[in-house]
Amino acid sequence: MDRPDLLTLAEAGEDTAVSAPASFNRPSRPWRPRRVLVTPAALDHAHGRAMVDRLTALGLPVERLASNRLTGLRQDDPRRAYALAKATLAIVVAPPTKLKLQPIPPSADWRFDLAEGCPAHCQYCYLAGSLAGPPVTRAYANLDAILGNLAAYVGAGRVTSRQEARAEEGTTFEASCYTDPLGIEHLTGSLSAAIRHFGAWEAPVQLRLTTKFADVAPLLDLPHNGRTRLRFSVNAANATRYEGGTARLDERLAALGAVARAGYPVGLTIAPIMPIPDWHHGYAGLIAAAAAALDGVTDLDLTVELITHRFTPTSKQILEGWYPGSDLPMREDERSRKLTKFGSVKYVYPRDLMQEMRSSITALVAERLPAARILYWT
Repeated sequence: MDRPDLLTLAEAGEDTAVSAPASFNRPSRPWRPRRVLVTPAALDHAHGRAMVDRLTALGLPVERLASNRLTGLRQDDPRRAYALAKATLAIVVAPPTKLKLQPIPPSADWRFDLAEGCPAHCQYCYLAGSLAGPPVTRAYANLDAILGNLAAYVGAGRVTSRQEARAEEGTTFEASCYTDPLGIEHLTGSLSAAIRHFGAWEAPVQLRLTTKFADVAPLLDLPHNGRTRLRFSVNAANATRYEGGTARLDERLAALGAVARAGYPVGLTIAPIMPIPDWHHGYAGLIAAAAAALDGVTDLDLTVELITHRFTPTSKQILEGWYPGSDLPMREDERSRKLTKFGSVKYVYPRDLMQEMRSSITALVAERLPAARILYWT
């Protein structure tokens, strides 16, 4: 797979050259959980048994539980609980509530989950405060029921199903709200199964997912039929230090180019946008590098989603427990206080700074990626 060199991109020019962190020289390795737990109910499903076979073939220790409850994961020390949970993969059955889909604006009509939890160590993790208990990665064994449930929601959404500007996408189903499906695909095979399902589905539908990983080789030859949009979550190079355990930025951009050349609709999720030092330069370099990765792709179908950093009091408390040495800026006095539609508090950047970043970054996208459609800024 060809990779754009983020250090010497001629296309970027000297004024937008990207400085790469030292970690760029270290190869990214797929996640290998130290502990794999399997519930009895998971083994009642063919996909659950297939995951166990896959994990065993990889030489991972598989512990078959006596009951369907996951126990022993809570610890008094939040760092210890975090470390234990982040090293654990559990093969379980998705509860019935998972089959009642929720809308997920502005990204898609509906969200559904192949798994819950993520092996990465992002210091701004959006799952902090959203998931109950320690952040164990749970992969769902009842995949047939999860995919079979989707048909009832076709045409019933309010984002792409109703918006004229995105109507060509059909009913959209987001699979990466509570997990990174590609980050665990080598262990589960669930993403490939979902792509095949959508590819064979003769209906105006689209599977959507965002990833910070890059091992797309198993996906390139799948019969996707253009019904899966693979988006890559990226950030300015000097912000990637907050993204532990993920693929390198150059690997993600190379993967973006590879799947685009394999005929997939693709996307950039630039997130979380932050006013890091020299942010104008950093985001210019990022967008130039993305343009280089996509250079020469025929029939490019590219979207861009722009998401600024925000936090809640709960997520901040959890993240400071997980990453006590982090210098991620989360000072309330530097933010604007907002209320969500549910009445909870979140902290976002002040209006003037938001407008400055939005104007600058959207202009860069228009200049460097003229074929792209910006879906939203939030």
